[in-house]
Amino acid sequence: MQVGVVVIGRNEGERLQRCLHSVAQTAAVVVYVDSGSSDGSVAFARSQGVEVVELDMSLPFSAARARNAGVERLLQLDTPPGFVQFLDGDCTLAPDWLKVAVAELTQRQECAAVVGHLRELHPEASSYNRLCALEWKSPPGDMSNFGALGGISMMRVAVFQALDGFNQQVIAGEDSELGVRMALAGYKVAKLDQPMANHDANILRFSQWWRRAVRSGHAIGQRAFLNGDSIIQDCVRERRSVCFWGIALPLWILLMTLPTNGASLLLLGGYLFLGWRVYRYRRLLGDVPADALLYAKYILLGKFAEAAGLFKFYLNRLRARYEIIEYK
Repeated sequence: MQVGVVVIGRNEGERLQRCLHSVAQTAAVVVYVDSGSSDGSVAFARSQGVEVVELDMSLPFSAARARNAGVERLLQLDTPPGFVQFLDGDCTLAPDWLKVAVAELTQRQECAAVVGHLRELHPEASSYNRLCALEWKSPPGDMSNFGALGGISMMRVAVFQALDGFNQQVIAGEDSELGVRMALAGYKVAKLDQPMANHDANILRFSQWWRRAVRSGHAIGQRAFLNGDSIIQDCVRERRSVCFWGIALPLWILLMTLPTNGASLLLLGGYLFLGWRVYRYRRLLGDVPADALLYAKYILLGKFAEAAGLFKFYLNRLRARYEIIEYK
């Protein structure tokens, strides 16, 4: 058995059914790890003959914890797989992905993990789904920015074990954080020019998008804290950007409004400059003008949500307790 699939989910409903159907004929074993679902997900998975792991509800849930538990179950098999494909319950796997990914990892022993193209299932349903579709776009090749290593990926089990898997204290960006540790250990992480999965974000309200952006800010803070001092300087630049655009500049403008008779408000033009830079960058990536403008607008707004997430990380660090930030 070359590959096992670990699916994680919480109240995914019909999306989980589509997810499990997409992997039913493609792997020797599928493990579903459930984080306290109340919608019948566990019963459905068992009815499909899928191995089920139910996480202890007395401990905080996280994607990292769930994925680690799935790999632990795979390792208990008589013949553990050499590769593990991680898949979220709101995704369906592309038919040929496992074969292509296994071939790549078999050929390139220095490569610890691979991803492919992720397609958003309903980008027309909302601006937020469209944003997700734009976020998934990144060029194929060996990665230098591990933000492109998402939770949907195939990894070499031996490397996963050697690095102690996902850091269960990391409640967001745990996949990218592991990618950084893989690189620091001398391994490559690659994106293949191959369809990997379809993703169903189902983000239909601004409040959902805002919480997701807050979650991103928490991830930036935690990743910079963990690996910012390494040679990779993980998320240091992103943290600096959030601190400037989401905290320092607006605070300075506000504090100096009266002393400068409102002249400090001219500094708001800096956000126009940042928006133009993001817009130009996305156009160079091939986005149509409407998509580039949408992306730039939400990047600007996201700085303030990420600032809230950054504060939340430091608060959680003081409490020494990290809990997931749910947006769906």
